[in-house]
Amino acid sequence: MGAFEYTALDNGGKERKGILEGDTPRHIRQLLREKQLLPVTVNEVAQKEAKRQRSFSLTRGVSTGDLSLFTRQLATLVRAGLPLEESLLAVSQQTEKPRVQSIILGVRARVMEGHPLADGLAEFPRVFPEIYRSTVAAGEQSGKLDGILERLADYTEGREQIRQKILAAMLYPIVLSVMCFAIVCGLMVYVVPKVVAVFESAKGKLPLITQILIATSDFVRNYGIYMLVGAGLALFLFRRWLSNPANRRIWHRAQLRMPMVGKLSRGFNTARFTRTFSILSASSVPVLEALRIAGEVVTNLPMRDAVAEAAARVREGAAIGRSLGVSKLFPPMTIHLISSGESSGELENMLERAAIAQERELDGLLAGMVGLLGPMLIVGMGGFVMAIVFAMLLPIFEMNQLIK
Repeated sequence: MGAFEYTALDNGGKERKGILEGDTPRHIRQLLREKQLLPVTVNEVAQKEAKRQRSFSLTRGVSTGDLSLFTRQLATLVRAGLPLEESLLAVSQQTEKPRVQSIILGVRARVMEGHPLADGLAEFPRVFPEIYRSTVAAGEQSGKLDGILERLADYTEGREQIRQKILAAMLYPIVLSVMCFAIVCGLMVYVVPKVVAVFESAKGKLPLITQILIATSDFVRNYGIYMLVGAGLALFLFRRWLSNPANRRIWHRAQLRMPMVGKLSRGFNTARFTRTFSILSASSVPVLEALRIAGEVVTNLPMRDAVAEAAARVREGAAIGRSLGVSKLFPPMTIHLISSGESSGELENMLERAAIAQERELDGLLAGMVGLLGPMLIVGMGGFVMAIVFAMLLPIFEMNQLIK
């Protein structure tokens, strides 16, 4: 039995969409006719999702919040003792998003055919990442699926919280920067030319700061659109340049050398790596497989290469902490905690502590940046406005002196 998305017409000619479970598309059409509906299209969820993944899309379709909510609900129902297929059905009935419901029912259809849950999740790789599927597979093999799902729920919720913190931290500076840019451009394009016309009619010599203001205003009005086009073209070319992995690796390595950006990038990727490695180790995933999967969540390419090189050394018998420390890209505290966990046999606990420490440090850095960047932008904007006002008032004062 599988899950099928359908489009049908009722007796009034109104279009109806929904999801039904059945053996074949023909069975679904028969069910629709019994409900006095005229079937128009019937597509199996797994096949439709596969087409979506092959086609271009700006969004994944299922947010991290939806994934964490699904994981938490499924973990609660499985822990309560409900069979897996009934738990999946209950979770699908609780969601209000058709896309999420169809995916869950597609997973349930695979489970009802006798496949493991991990195989059902593998039908939707863009929704359920490799770490998710590998952890579920380890939980099924060990017979501790409920506990593993609880850990996965904590992990996905933690990832969502970090993402929201970063977005919230960047929102204020971005909005403030856009407002500052818009106000200064508005003054240069609309306000300054009208005031300058009065000064030019007097045919007197203008102060240097006023001449600079007039030249800047003329340049913005005459070439502003070309500057915007040039900036857009430069951004496009830069993104094309980054599409090459070798160039992207150069850029990521340069980011690690930047004073504040490097610390943020190193902290963010270290937190993701240690958190992922921790949950995989706690789920009884083999160490080499856990290192490989945890390395995939690292977005900085030099750091990802360092994890791959460390995995190769571990395969030859070297210690994990010492292997990761060779690159000197990971924070020393993280390396020490991992080495301590290996020596004491509590690797997963030490990895979790390392992740918590990095997340706290990242929170502190973001809070400090927002606290510092906001006043700096306000002071900078105030300086621009003050310079514009001073440049417009200075000729007026000189004219008053000549009249006296």
